[in-house]
Amino acid sequence: MIRPPEAVRWSADGSAVDIIDQTLLPATEQRILLRSAAEAETAIREMRVRGAPAIGIVAAFALAVEAVRLAGHEREGFATRWAAAAERLRAARPTAINLAWAVDRMREAARPLEDGPALVAERLRATADAILAEDRAMCQRIGEHALALVPEPQARVLTHCNAGALATGGIGTALAPLYLAAGAGRSLQVFASETRPLLQGSRLTAWELSRAGIAVTIVTDSVGAVLMREGSVDFVIVGADRIVANGDTANKVGTYGLAVLARHHGIPFYVAAPSSTVDAGTADGSAIPIEHRDADEVRRGFGLLTAPADAPVFAPAFDITPASLIDAIITERGIFRPPFTGLVTGTTRGGA
Repeated sequence: MIRPPEAVRWSADGSAVDIIDQTLLPATEQRILLRSAAEAETAIREMRVRGAPAIGIVAAFALAVEAVRLAGHEREGFATRWAAAAERLRAARPTAINLAWAVDRMREAARPLEDGPALVAERLRATADAILAEDRAMCQRIGEHALALVPEPQARVLTHCNAGALATGGIGTALAPLYLAAGAGRSLQVFASETRPLLQGSRLTAWELSRAGIAVTIVTDSVGAVLMREGSVDFVIVGADRIVANGDTANKVGTYGLAVLARHHGIPFYVAAPSSTVDAGTADGSAIPIEHRDADEVRRGFGLLTAPADAPVFAPAFDITPASLIDAIITERGIFRPPFTGLVTGTTRGGA
């Protein structure tokens, strides 16, 4: 039986957030404990945990932990400090909408903060548990819907970055149908693009798929066009950090280029994400804030200097794939086709 890794869980005694430190993979599988909102904020910023659903879950767990940690303060001080911690967590990574969604849900659960630490902590713990359980169920449903798009009896798939178990609380988003297909005995060949500069594809996707016994081949980010031209790819599937009302999608930088290539070669391009990734209040991709990373992630990402130390670097973490290049968006509610008018309402209107 395939058992994907648990990216986020409670510590054994329930007092801390337990995560896999993804900066150490694939060389070392090591779990670390986050005992405060500040530690969770650092872990998110440093990408020790990453993936839009996973960072939302970590933030929810951390805010429950923070309420207990602040229990010694009088009510007003508790409320002020907890609210400030929530705001800092919400701002840790601006592009992924799930982080803001999870923090806002925890804020709502905390009201009124003046109830004091004990009552607030109880509500927050229950809400954090619900967010994790819902995410696991959503991943399963995404996989079940998207499985209909996976050719039988064998499929050749190209994916970018990591949208698997390491990025969620369950079996992933883009990788969910692959786990289900493999579990059903189907033959799969997955091509995982490296995903420069931090190599989430080669370090994380290849690690978790290999661990699950799913055939995976690592390719550099520039090889996608060659694979498509040679007829080695049946479809491309990626996750998302934010999907806006018209279907424009923010995902790891390099996604847009793969979508252009897929359209040129007549290959289906799919996006898989939970409905919490849909930002109904933003009309199109031009309004999505794009996080820019430290230049040294490119110049010396893993310690070795690979560019002049003072060379300017343009390092957006994400890019925007226009809805016009996406053949389907899969959420736990079903499969949505262009023009994606049902994304906000959750109505597929026969688009499956």
